[in-house]
Amino acid sequence: MSAAPSTPGTNAGTKADTTAPRSDDLITLGGGCFWCTEAVFLKVKGVLSVESGYTNGQLQNPNYEQVCSGQTGHSEVVRVRFDPAVVSLTELLQVFFAIHDPTTLNRQGADVGTQYRSGIYYHRADQLGEIRQVLDEANAAHGGKVVTEVQPEQNYWPAEAYHQRYFENHPEQGYCAFVVAPKVDKFLKKFRELVRTDSA
Repeated sequence: MSAAPSTPGTNAGTKADTTAPRSDDLITLGGGCFWCTEAVFLKVKGVLSVESGYTNGQLQNPNYEQVCSGQTGHSEVVRVRFDPAVVSLTELLQVFFAIHDPTTLNRQGADVGTQYRSGIYYHRADQLGEIRQVLDEANAAHGGKVVTEVQPEQNYWPAEAYHQRYFENHPEQGYCAFVVAPKVDKFLKKFRELVRTDSA
């Protein structure tokens, strides 16, 4: 798989990106299978792009099978590029906590493994204020049981091409129909003011 940079100003396999201009921000989120989180964030207004990938593991340029083995230490994530003038980091994080279970360690439903851990991987230290505020709110709402890790994004690699826009391309596939689609529907009903009217 090619390790070419995935977006302007970002390099695969490096630490958190610090080159994104403030009008074009980045956050990387792990909430279980990236097919689910990608499908939701593609529907959010102000989101410019969503890329499925692997982050914060040890192996360079891992493939899906290696990550699924649980031996690389990577988390399945989506790297979300967004316009903060349209949608705030706080709003994105509120969506994130609503569409996955942040109280189950290394698990989302039937998906089990460290690659499915709940995580927020920041790109700049000044994102931590908003992250901590929303994390505290989520923790209070879940009775102090949130296990979401917060780390700088490190050793990020884009996932294989067939994973990108997976739900959009395979809506009838079993997992998509029974697991991904309900999460998308939940977002559309709970966050109507954040639903985009154009295409990402």
